[in-house]
Amino acid sequence: MCGVFLLSYVCHPPLVQAIFSGDPEEIRMLIYKSEDINALDSEKRTPLHAAAFLGDAEITELLILSGARVNAKDNMWLTPLHRAVASRSEEAVRVLIRHSADVNARDKNWQTPLHVAAANNALRCAEVIIPLLSSVNVSDRGGRTALHHAALNGHTEMVNLLLAKGANINAFDKKDGRALHWAAFMGHLDVVCLLVSQGAEISCKDKRGYTPLHTAASSGQIAVVKHLLNLAVEIDEANAFGNTALHVACFNGQDAVVSELIDYGANVSQPNNKGFTPLHFAAASTHGALCLEFLVNNGADVNVQSRDGKSPLHMTAVHGRFTRSQTLIQNGGEIDSVDKDGNTPLHIAARYGHELLINTLITSGADCTRRGVHGMFPLHLAALNAHSDCCRKLLSSGWRFSITCSDSVLSAGFQIDTPDSLGRTFPVEPHPEIWTTFLPEHHHKSVSQVCFSVGVSRTPLHYAAASRHFQCLETLVACGTAINATDQWGRSALHYAAASDLDRRCLDFLLQSGATASLKDKQGYSPVHYAAAYGHRHCLELVNTSLNYIWTTLNSHSRFLDVLLIISCESKGFYFFLQAYHGHAQALEVLLQGRGEVDQGDEAVMNGHTTCVRLLLDESDAADLVDAADSQGQTPLMLAVAGGHVDAVSLLLEREANVNMADSHGLTALHLGLLCGQEECIQCLLEQEASVLLGDSRGRTSIHLAAARGHASWLSELLSIACSEPPSLPPLRDQRGYTPLHWACYYGHEGCVEVLLEQKGCRCIDGNPFTPLHCAVVNDHEPCAALLLEAMGSDITSCRDSKGRTPLHAAAFSGHVDCVQLLLSHDAPGDTVDESGRTALMMAAEKGRVAVLLSGADLSLTDKDGNTALHLACSNGREDCVMLILEKFSDSSLINATNAALQTPLHLAARSGLKQAVQELLSRGANIQTVDENGLTPALACAPSREVADCLALILASMMPLCSPCSSGAPSPGALLRQLPRRGSKGPASGPRGPRGPSNPSGPSSEGTTENDSEDSETF
Repeated sequence: MCGVFLLSYVCHPPLVQAIFSGDPEEIRMLIYKSEDINALDSEKRTPLHAAAFLGDAEITELLILSGARVNAKDNMWLTPLHRAVASRSEEAVRVLIRHSADVNARDKNWQTPLHVAAANNALRCAEVIIPLLSSVNVSDRGGRTALHHAALNGHTEMVNLLLAKGANINAFDKKDGRALHWAAFMGHLDVVCLLVSQGAEISCKDKRGYTPLHTAASSGQIAVVKHLLNLAVEIDEANAFGNTALHVACFNGQDAVVSELIDYGANVSQPNNKGFTPLHFAAASTHGALCLEFLVNNGADVNVQSRDGKSPLHMTAVHGRFTRSQTLIQNGGEIDSVDKDGNTPLHIAARYGHELLINTLITSGADCTRRGVHGMFPLHLAALNAHSDCCRKLLSSGWRFSITCSDSVLSAGFQIDTPDSLGRTFPVEPHPEIWTTFLPEHHHKSVSQVCFSVGVSRTPLHYAAASRHFQCLETLVACGTAINATDQWGRSALHYAAASDLDRRCLDFLLQSGATASLKDKQGYSPVHYAAAYGHRHCLELVNTSLNYIWTTLNSHSRFLDVLLIISCESKGFYFFLQAYHGHAQALEVLLQGRGEVDQGDEAVMNGHTTCVRLLLDESDAADLVDAADSQGQTPLMLAVAGGHVDAVSLLLEREANVNMADSHGLTALHLGLLCGQEECIQCLLEQEASVLLGDSRGRTSIHLAAARGHASWLSELLSIACSEPPSLPPLRDQRGYTPLHWACYYGHEGCVEVLLEQKGCRCIDGNPFTPLHCAVVNDHEPCAALLLEAMGSDITSCRDSKGRTPLHAAAFSGHVDCVQLLLSHDAPGDTVDESGRTALMMAAEKGRVAVLLSGADLSLTDKDGNTALHLACSNGREDCVMLILEKFSDSSLINATNAALQTPLHLAARSGLKQAVQELLSRGANIQTVDENGLTPALACAPSREVADCLALILASMMPLCSPCSSGAPSPGALLRQLPRRGSKGPASGPRGPRGPSNPSGPSSEGTTENDSEDSETF
């Protein structure tokens, strides 16, 4: 903060410079000369910010008395009070507060002056501020309180002060981190001791299951680890991944912590969720050598395998931990243990090219002929990944092999040309060093196996040509490889050379060796097509020179337009397309010399090939081409903007391309630039006065799209342009009535919400009744919701959409607890009902999240089908919700309340199979004799089908033949049997599982807030 102010000091107006020089008289003189007392710099800081930053109480008061705004905010929303606290100037803080500075002001990170004081150890400033606060437990955007900040920075006195003033010692942030977590992680032992002595929970866990012991162990804070161990914390407590403190210490190479944990009795062989033990982590860790020795010396199993079969020795092979592999082998590590893919440590070392480790394993007796994944030997893996030194090591370490004209064998009978299960012998991508290793120079002419092909029918010659390995090509051709052999797509080595050879050396060699230049693949493409597609001008000229018969044809028939010796007239357009698409200007120039018509401008523009664009425009009618639209209505300008090709955009604008043309979806180039985030292109378009208010086919302007995509800076620019044209800010609604504020809130773009709320016209509920607050809470964007509530007040929590649903309904339906809590803290009405008669609690009951809403809720309210919250929870199988609701029941009559289908909660709980809920309902007096509209008791209603219900009624009737309906108010089983639905009618479980009413036979729908709601909550 200091550096920013001082570096830019000389660029500030005279008043700010006078403040930094500390001259009150000069300041008075400038004020007398009408210097703007509230002038803003580029970061919206005022002179009062500068005075507060310096902590100069005299100048601060002088500025305030001269009219400076005491609560002005800069672009980070920092007030002068924030600045004064950060400078730890008690005098400046007192001056500001005396002049009504807002002690609850929040910056963009939602940090108050108290947060800043806690982080900067401004103890005296905090003592001034705290008495003016209603609570010291206010959290910032990350959920951290002032206590978190003080603990993180190790300010013991500040921690003590905050605790004395009522700070919640166990408050947790958005990731459930406590102050103790942060103090332990940073190694602030004094703070840890203070927090523990004041009652902090020493075994608390964050969202990842980390305890303070985990955090201290991960960062190597040995003093904190010792202190926590002395407090008898659970040493082998696992986090959400199953890792103990010993795991994380080994992973981070904290050997001192590992030693301490082992001495205290930590389990050295405890597996995590994937079966990895601390020894696996120590074997893989960058700095885990000492950790591994501690573990091995204390009895860790060196051959333990994870769920995927990897042993610690496998882990050393993956990461090339040479000395650790020796330690494991010396302590009994199994050399040839296999993982689930069949790979041994030698396979893994060969795969990753760790030569020293390979030598250690082979010396220790590793089996070089064991097959691993896909039936491959270690040699396959080394060759496949171009590790030539590893190949030499594997071939030379005790292997005796000879290469003959018929085969190549090892002394054990192993053939060096043995394929894996995919048919591969030689490396898929040839490397000269690998080939030299496999084919020594004096054996080149005696090798006949080199034509062995792999699963896609490619020979090594194909791979050598594609990879431009001239030495490999010479070797293979000298061995007699079929030079025109084709793969499964009909491509020869010449096709691949034409596509990849930049200096035409390989191509020239193949042609001189007899490769056929006119050979076509299965799609009809010759090597000429491939040279054109990849823009190799020299290859084009070379291949064409070889096609003598085409030269003759072209020289005798001018109708072929002399176009690069193509195989047929129809190929001409394809050549143009290939050159324009890939941006090969020199090859395109060769094609353009054929005087053909050009219509491939879009392909060049789409890929940003400006040189090609210029060539195409110069060779054609620019007026027709520059705004030509494709089948989607997109012009070259639109494609260039979408691809972010600034040079092409500038070129097209120079040729007077229409900036406001729209495609078939109504999108202009400006729309596309915003959708694709192409900032430089957007700037070019705005300089050409592209319209910011044109709507697409759905009525969305560029302002809508900027808000939806989160481009806050461009949104501000677009708004300023829109406001500069009369009227000052036109109504910004798309065809569904959504404003940019709706879009920004729906996608959770806080910066855009801030920009929009700065516009007076946006600080109101406008457009679609599914308000921006609905949009924010339905998608769990709590920060956006908080900004709206701060800017518009708590009254907006009562807004209803077209179906009578409030934002609380939306948050409850989506199950977003943080948003529900935020709305309730702003006095959102909890018992408001929507058009279907449902409260927010009822919607939460359907989704299984009622805990937050239960306090003070009216549980007797029913929807239009007579369902209470208890009915809905039972119907949707939410047993935990049922139990929570029952705990809050004070009216026992609600236990047997019936809905429109005459179903009690017991009917619905039994049908949903909620054993615990049924038991609780029965214990509270639920009536087992009540019948629903179909004449079914709860026992019969829970039958999964009509047939089962029939059978159950028959059994009950035979068990109780003497039961008479006259003896009680309930029908007998026989009567129930007669009342069962006949075949063809609906059985008890033939429809949805929800409660059913006469007017709603399909049960309660989840039409609450967003699902199936095309009018108010479409997916933007």
